[in-house]
Amino acid sequence: MTHYVKQGGLQIAKELHTFIVSDVLPELEIDAAAYWSNLESLLTQFAPKNQSLLAKRDAFQLELDNYHRSMSGRALDQSEYERFLRRIGYLEADVGPFEIETTGVDDEIASIAGPQLVVPIMNARFALNAANARWGSLFDALYGTDLIEEGPGTEKGKAYNPARGELVIQRAAEMLDDLLPLATGSHSDVTHYGIGDDGLVVRFEDQKEARLKNPDQYVGYQGAVDAPDALLFVNHGLHVEIQIDPNHHVGRAHKASVKDVVLESAITTIQDCEDSVAAVDAEDKTLVYRNWLGLMRGDLCETFEKDGQTMTREMAPDRVYTHRDGHEWVLPGRSLLLIRNVGHLMTSDAVLLANGSEAPEGILDGYFSSTIAKYNLEGKTSRVNSRTGSVYIVKPKMHGPEEVAFTVDLFAAIERYLDLAPRTLKVGIMDEERRTTLNLRRCIYEARDRVIFINTGFLDRTGDEIHTSMLAGPVVRKAAMKQQDWILAYEDWNVDQGLASGFKGRAQIGKGMWAMPDEMAQMMTAKIVHPMSGANCAWVPSPTAATLHATHYHQVSVADQQSMILGRQRASMASLLSIPLLAGENLSNHDITEELENNAQGILGYVVRWIDQGIGCSKVPDIHNVGLMEDRATLRISSQHIANWLYHGLCSESEVRAVLEKMAAVVDAQNAHDPHYQPMAPDFEQSVAFQAACDLIFKGTEQPNGYTEPVLHARRREAKAKQAN
Repeated sequence: MTHYVKQGGLQIAKELHTFIVSDVLPELEIDAAAYWSNLESLLTQFAPKNQSLLAKRDAFQLELDNYHRSMSGRALDQSEYERFLRRIGYLEADVGPFEIETTGVDDEIASIAGPQLVVPIMNARFALNAANARWGSLFDALYGTDLIEEGPGTEKGKAYNPARGELVIQRAAEMLDDLLPLATGSHSDVTHYGIGDDGLVVRFEDQKEARLKNPDQYVGYQGAVDAPDALLFVNHGLHVEIQIDPNHHVGRAHKASVKDVVLESAITTIQDCEDSVAAVDAEDKTLVYRNWLGLMRGDLCETFEKDGQTMTREMAPDRVYTHRDGHEWVLPGRSLLLIRNVGHLMTSDAVLLANGSEAPEGILDGYFSSTIAKYNLEGKTSRVNSRTGSVYIVKPKMHGPEEVAFTVDLFAAIERYLDLAPRTLKVGIMDEERRTTLNLRRCIYEARDRVIFINTGFLDRTGDEIHTSMLAGPVVRKAAMKQQDWILAYEDWNVDQGLASGFKGRAQIGKGMWAMPDEMAQMMTAKIVHPMSGANCAWVPSPTAATLHATHYHQVSVADQQSMILGRQRASMASLLSIPLLAGENLSNHDITEELENNAQGILGYVVRWIDQGIGCSKVPDIHNVGLMEDRATLRISSQHIANWLYHGLCSESEVRAVLEKMAAVVDAQNAHDPHYQPMAPDFEQSVAFQAACDLIFKGTEQPNGYTEPVLHARRREAKAKQAN
């Protein structure tokens, strides 16, 4: 039972109140009474508007449902459909030419292209790993993944395998030939790396010497000039460090004594309060804010057991070099941190309003996370984040320009209450809802002096696509979605609209997550399309994936790609509005069952950990036992997909229940190794997780915009109460 402290007309959950008053406000020299009074004023001003925006979403959905009911039995006329959307205000008039005006943006966002990590902030160890993923070992990334196949004698094993290590050294040399080409010869033949009067000098076995093809790539060194410990290079704005140590076990085996090649990897990291966490009450929200405080003060640490040893993880310091010109050269040791607040939908029992109702969670996130960020802004930290004095808040699941404008107004008010300079709080707009996509330029315009980020999110965007057009007809199979006209147009449209709004050299255009963390060879083949598409960041599921994906940004100049894309023909509104329907395709019973089983297994595999263990993001084995990174976005599309097929009679409720029970047993078996796991079968009625999965599907058409949060939060609270008794 949550206990509360009364502050004016608000009631603040005791654990949150104690944390803010004792741990946050004193060092910031903020008066507690004034602080809570400002929060009450903020909620009084913005909570009613928040509610009206949600009501507008519902009103649009009702209009859309009625339209599709009226079209029953008739093919959709695209021109008529577009006119209808404009008539009801769902599709708004475009704005004229403009460019964003955001200032005070760090280079990691404005001008450096590279991988972006997204990490659940509730897990301190993961949060620290991601913050420290700015630099990653290429040798480790190659050694530990399927980029180098395991064969007889080249297995990974528990101890270092020199035979596999030799393959790593060879592959890394090949990659260096691409990243840092020599004027003559190959890195694989270098026997010595040294520093000459005019920069890097390498020597080969025959004593011949060579320089870099582009001498300006050499930046500096660590150690002594005649015996450097590390050599630093740059390519496309990303740094590469060649570490030298003849006494290291790898360095001893390397002909040039190279012990590692370290790449600048996750340039930015989103510390996530939303899709990848299971924060359902005041206790959880306090943990979210506590970890953010540790990151902003630079003192977050986590002690854990690994392989029988106690280890402590802390935030990495900056990296110091001697520049080639002789002066000290400092590079950030950590990823630039953004924080993803929750969207407008959910409320939280962390703060109760005067009428006893829960406060909008997104408003609380904005206020508390911005307060805590003042530690970094005021220099009360051992680990500086933004060097330009900005706070980067990614805002998810906004529907259209009016909701973006609401966020901008909210941020401006927070700045006033916290005595922050205007436009300190920057906003990242996630283009993952249909109404935002269709009106993206106007959304950007509303935040033109704050926006630092837009991205595409296939899964949430597909979930909204299905729910928005739920009554239009049965949708295609999930695997076929990526080939549909609307999504191909959507991916291009996002880049087109960002570049047309002046994002080049000023803000990030992002692409979505690689969901298979164990399939790195496949990722290296597939994910190069992201920088080639003109996106200057793309999401990766791990620090290792960030290091490998970073090589794509060495191979592709995103700035050059964006210049070429600016002149292309833009994606069309007609393609964006095409609804991904089966359109007469007849599916066999086998096809339907296969699709249901695949979706049900994914839903159950994710939900059971979310509900029973509070794990918001994890690697969940799919129906073929391939590990997939799952979060609420993947859950949204799978549950909406089955709900759509149910609504249109492709399957029955009894058939879906039978599939759910069958796949629950499969998921139970896949998790049999987990001592904390609670099986769902055979007592399905007593499994809160199983009942949550049923709610998501059988009540799927009722969920606001197809979101999973209302069901998950209610069922997680139920499970926590049950576990406490």
